[in-house]
Amino acid sequence: MAQQISLSLLLSLFVFCIMCTAVPTFASPAGARAYIEASCLTTRFPALCVQSLSSCFANSTIPSEEQLTKIALSVSLYKARVTRAYMLKVTNELKAIKGSDYQTVNDCLDQINDSVDQLSRSIKELRRLDLESDGRNTFWLIGNVETWVSAAMTDASTCIDEFPVHSMSKLRATIKGKVLNVAQATSNALALFHRYAARYQAGASEKP
Repeated sequence: MAQQISLSLLLSLFVFCIMCTAVPTFASPAGARAYIEASCLTTRFPALCVQSLSSCFANSTIPSEEQLTKIALSVSLYKARVTRAYMLKVTNELKAIKGSDYQTVNDCLDQINDSVDQLSRSIKELRRLDLESDGRNTFWLIGNVETWVSAAMTDASTCIDEFPVHSMSKLRATIKGKVLNVAQATSNALALFHRYAARYQAGASEKP
């Protein structure tokens, strides 16, 4: 299982790096940064949004809403997989020593596993949306992505609820911080997808 998680994490990092390097690098970095900052104002966590996206578009042309959405979802998936790998390690350690936090952390790990699955499915569905030519499945594909990204965010939030503030050990605080970062990145990705989907649907409705 640990080997599978490591391979999955490496694959996620590889895909994320490929998506970043695939963006054209021949236009104004200042223009790209300004566009990203403006786009991130529509999210709940704009500072995190800018930080996550600007490294990909630091030397590139102004990205499209589709590119921003794809990278934002890839960032969320990568963060979720990193967090899952850490929690799997902690869970195994707690199980070995019969630690009191084992069940709580294991339950949270289940939620993060679900988040990884939902985000992976949403990215695949977004690729299908790219290939949509006649518009017949547009609303269905968009609905799927929205449902799965929302579910991933809910799963991460459910995990966070496992760690109430009044009983916060160093381990619990570390896990909660990592999962909170996943939840916030996913929230941002969902906001950017909503923006992209609205424009996509408007364009599709104008086609003859």
